[in-house]
Formats: sequence, structure tokens, C-alpha cells
Amino acid sequence: MATSKLSPDAFKHVKVDAAEQERIATPALTFTQDAIRRLKKNKAAVVSLWVLIIIAVISILSFWISPSNPNKQNLNYSNLPPKWPGIDLPGLNGYLNGQNKYAGMSKNVYFLLGTDYLGRDLLSRIMVGTRVSLFIGIVATFFDLTIGVCYGIVSGWRGGMTDTLMQRVIEIISSVPNLVVVILMLLVFKPGMTSIILAIALTGWVTMARLIRAQTLQLKDQEFVLAARTLGESSVKIAFKHLIPNLSSTIIIQTMFTIPTAIFFEAFLSYIGIGLPAPTASLGTLLSDGQKNLQVLPYQLLYPAIVIVILMLAFNLLADGLRDAFDPRSEH
Repeated sequence: MATSKLSPDAFKHVKVDAAEQERIATPALTFTQDAIRRLKKNKAAVVSLWVLIIIAVISILSFWISPSNPNKQNLNYSNLPPKWPGIDLPGLNGYLNGQNKYAGMSKNVYFLLGTDYLGRDLLSRIMVGTRVSLFIGIVATFFDLTIGVCYGIVSGWRGGMTDTLMQRVIEIISSVPNLVVVILMLLVFKPGMTSIILAIALTGWVTMARLIRAQTLQLKDQEFVLAARTLGESSVKIAFKHLIPNLSSTIIIQTMFTIPTAIFFEAFLSYIGIGLPAPTASLGTLLSDGQKNLQVLPYQLLYPAIVIVILMLAFNLLADGLRDAFDPRSEH
């Protein structure tokens, strides 16, 4: 059988760049940097983050930029509808049921979101109420974070009988409704932020503790933890140096879910009348006052309801984004 011979010109010399072959196409990123990259790709989470930042900044600045004293009463201005100077749009021109409620008043008198039944500026009260609700939610979540993380790590790390007893305590606390705890706090303390924060702190850490315990049970048998124990590091040092950094994703995600839960719980308590006492403004008290005039003056309920809905949506969308960002199995 005849074989064909190829001429040397049939082969083309290809120059191979060894440096180009060894170059890594994607940059080396740490776990945190990769999580931030994933989070930035989630547009809903990024928008929610900016919305929360704007709301938090406005509520903090309400100490100085509030249009008026949120607790100042003036019955001459009671139940005035929203009025925006120079804007002649229904709902923003000071008219209600075809009547100009600002007739006979000075042109300098206007309220962007109207007033309540005591003549208090609704915009000022919403700004202050948002600040109070955020403060309660963040402080209560801080206690939830501190107690839950410490309890979960100790329970998972010690194991054995200690873990069993600590889990029975969690089951007992979980069996008591939060509303019962709040009522007991009201019997011991005066109604206010202290009783609400303590009630949330006493019962809200259970979920965090369970999640941290489950993660700790997995981590304590990992090679880096066994190596640290072999080198003689103390349990406290292992917890701060190895466990907590690896639990950071779970802690951050659960915290972002806990804050809106605490805010909504405070709003619920204030709405049913066992939360913050008058004249303290919070989103719950504003909703409670607004529902009394819902059929006649719906704006008094509408505006604080919009704020609390935006807060709930923003926190939950951001928490979902963080959960996907910290999940290494995510394809984003």
C-alpha cells in the first residue's frame, strides 16, 4: 500500500506563549470579595441596600431636618390634607372632598403629608417614628445576635449532655408565645421601648442559636479546627479565630431577617395598644392612629403603611441577596 508523503511546507509552526497559557483568566478573590461580587450582580438587593441607607440617613437626620416638632399639638391644624406649594394635583393641593381645607390660612402654612387629629405634622412623625422603629429593631437584633451566637457555639462545641440540656431550654422558650412574654414585661416594666426590646431579646435569639449550633457541629470536626486543638489553642480562641469567621455568612443573613421581624413585631404591639405609649411616635402608633380615620382621611394610614412596606420589602430582598451571595453553590 502506497503512503503519501507530506512536504515540510504542509506544517505550520505555531508559537506558544507559555506566560499566556499560565495566566489565570479570572482574578483571585477571597470568599468575602466573591460574595460582594455576587451581591452586586443582584440588582434588587443593591437597590434595597440603597433604599435602606437613604431611609436610615433621613431618620437619623430627622433630629435636625424635621419640618416641625412631631409632638407639637395645634387643634387649628387638625386633620389637614397634604399640600405641596405650587402643585395643583389631586391629593397634594390641600383639597378634601372638594373643599380647600387651607382656606383662610397663611400661604406659609402647609403640610406635605398633612396632619393628624391633633394637628401634628405627619411627615415629622413618620420621620421620627421610622427612627424609633429602626432603633428598636437594631437594638433588639443586637441582643439576638449576641445571645444566639454565643449560645449556639457553646451548645454545638461542647456537645453531649451540655448540648442536650441547652436544647431543652430552647424548646421551653420556643413554647412560650412572644405576646405572653411582652405582657409579662409590661407587668415588670413600664410600657415603652425597654419592655419591647427585652421581650424581643428574650425570645428572638432562639432561631439564631439553632442555626449557629448546627453550623458549629459541622465545623468542629473540620481539619483546621482539629489542627488548632492539636496546637493547644483554647476554646475561646478557636471560637473567635476559626468558628465565627466561618459562621459570618449565617450570622449576617439571619440578622438581616431578624431586623424586619423585630420592626414588624414592635409595629404590631403598638398597633394593638400595648406598645409605645403616647405621644411617642413609631410606625405602629402611626398606623394605629391612622386606622381610626381610614374611611374619611385615608392618607393618615396610607403614608406610614407605605414606609413599613418599603422597609419590610427592602430588608427581605437584601437578605435574599446576601443568602445567594454567600452560597458558594450559587451560579451567579
